[in-house]
Amino acid sequence: MGKAAAVEPEISEVAVIDMGPLGDGASGQAQVASALRHALETAGFLILTNHGVPQDLIERTFAEAERFHDQPMEAKHAVLMNEHSNGYMAMNRYNVRTSRVSESSAKPDRNEAFFMKRERAPDDPLVKAGRRFAGPNEWPNDLPGFKETVLEYTGAVEAMTQRLLPALAVSLDLPSDGFSKAFTECMFTFRLSHYPPVPVQEAGQYGIAPHTDASFMTFLPQSGVPGLQIWVGEDKWLDVPYVPNSFVVNAGDTLQRWTNGRYKSTPHRALPPIGQRRFAIPYFLAPHLDTVVDCLPSCQNPDNPPQYPPIAYSDWLAWWYDRNYNTDDQADLAEDPGPKQANG
Repeated sequence: MGKAAAVEPEISEVAVIDMGPLGDGASGQAQVASALRHALETAGFLILTNHGVPQDLIERTFAEAERFHDQPMEAKHAVLMNEHSNGYMAMNRYNVRTSRVSESSAKPDRNEAFFMKRERAPDDPLVKAGRRFAGPNEWPNDLPGFKETVLEYTGAVEAMTQRLLPALAVSLDLPSDGFSKAFTECMFTFRLSHYPPVPVQEAGQYGIAPHTDASFMTFLPQSGVPGLQIWVGEDKWLDVPYVPNSFVVNAGDTLQRWTNGRYKSTPHRALPPIGQRRFAIPYFLAPHLDTVVDCLPSCQNPDNPPQYPPIAYSDWLAWWYDRNYNTDDQADLAEDPGPKQANG
């Protein structure tokens, strides 16, 4: 907390947290809350088991990621990313430039991806208002079952997050419904990524270069193909251990901002897979677009004032996307909205 909280933690392991006790009432919720608090104050990463998302559905969604990326390039280009950042992003078009660990010398990330957000009807209030990031998803025409499986999967993950959020609120000394209003209709981004194999690891070449996530929390089911690493100090990286039937979860910049640096948005990266393809299906959870992210009362005091000014999540998201998905590579990009951390 304060400047002291900005020091990166010493990370030697990633905690495995069982969601099963959430079914045991207040005592189970307190048990999970305590585990979340420790993991997010130190590593910023954790592994969830007994999460309730059917393994068959996870495997089917991985298969849809492979099926999408196996299409001819012409078919993928038919659903190119639109103004709401939904759709296909081609290889070498992505590089996070806003993170405190961004590498100016890093090559463009070696991955391609398909993005979607909450599916909304034409009469949805945000759609009718023309709000950015509430626009239509770009669905492929020639992949029967793709849309249905993706929507089933994102619905199941959202249900899991709704079970976890009360314990997360308790971990921050809030009432169990402390995040209910912000996440009743959450904002999320779902990404189906493909990392093609490389023969050897080259300097400055990543599947995804070192970065932090802009979202509130990220939920990534493990596939068994290695690559994800957590930053544990100067030039030191820790492989995320493989736990079958689990989700790797990490805090994003929004949660770090909301908690005044108490919960860590830890830098991470993905190395290109050697000799085999890797698919990843991360779900980036975030609050409703109109949520104002302001320092939580339990994360500030006279000796530890707020490090960041309040900001609407829609404004934060627009800034982040414009910096990191700017295809024109402009030099005069907008400044970060709010003061940086001491280690920024």
